[in-house]
Amino acid sequence: MTGAIDVTGKILTEPVKIQTGAHEEAEQILKRIYRSIDHTISRLNLSNDKISGIGIGSTGPLDINKGMILDCPQLPSLQYFNIKENIENRYHIPVALNNDANSLILAENLFGIAKNHKNVVGFTLGTGIGCALVFNEKIFNGATGTAGEIWASPYLGKTIENFVSGQGVSDMYYKLSGNKRNAKDIYQLAQKGDNKALQTWDEFGKHLSIAISWTINLIDPEIVVLGGSIAHAEIFFRKSLEKHLRKQICSLPADTVKIKVAKLGDYAGFIGAASLILQQIDHKIDIKTSVS
Repeated sequence: MTGAIDVTGKILTEPVKIQTGAHEEAEQILKRIYRSIDHTISRLNLSNDKISGIGIGSTGPLDINKGMILDCPQLPSLQYFNIKENIENRYHIPVALNNDANSLILAENLFGIAKNHKNVVGFTLGTGIGCALVFNEKIFNGATGTAGEIWASPYLGKTIENFVSGQGVSDMYYKLSGNKRNAKDIYQLAQKGDNKALQTWDEFGKHLSIAISWTINLIDPEIVVLGGSIAHAEIFFRKSLEKHLRKQICSLPADTVKIKVAKLGDYAGFIGAASLILQQIDHKIDIKTSVS
């Protein structure tokens, strides 16, 4: 999704939705990205010198300093590809790159459910699990830009992502019911009161509580934000999550930490990516727009 915001986070144009075509050649993916940016800039009716920059939120792992996508299995043709350099060379304006989970949680800290909080941990729950750390409205990237990459953490003989992800939900439902369904189907079944689906989400909440407890015990945030497509099922896993989580964290945060669902919805990702640019500019200068 590509869109534009001003320095207050206001969306300036209707965002452009595109299919990444993740398994196509890099040139084809870039052409789609360029078309979405061109379309957004055209709708703004602004010259490039009035645009602060272009922010990119990408699945990782990334080399943020070099602007490069590394060995990302979801984007095979863009592995070790310098996306920042390519877009800067085309538009001749600043480009910022960061992890898509980091971008989403930054948006929620600046303009969403975590606004006015200094210590924020966020999770994006979807195809995989992403984790972001935002302190004083700044993303904490770590020494190599991979802070928060807990998806690879060992858990029950596998990794935590094998349980806290869309595939994890499918696997748990299959184990309980013998039927293959995707996470969206299992959410819809739970809405209809399907017992196996409800049990699946209860189990998901238990596994998610482990991942969240790791970060709370380490970081001691004021708020934990849950985003991504699976967060829509929060009504079905919240009770289990809370039941297990509060027992697994220190007593003070157990009494005070808030667990909230992201507020900005599908727009959070591009707002956060554009916010990467907003954090690089002096708001006193007469540049009003950031594009993601």
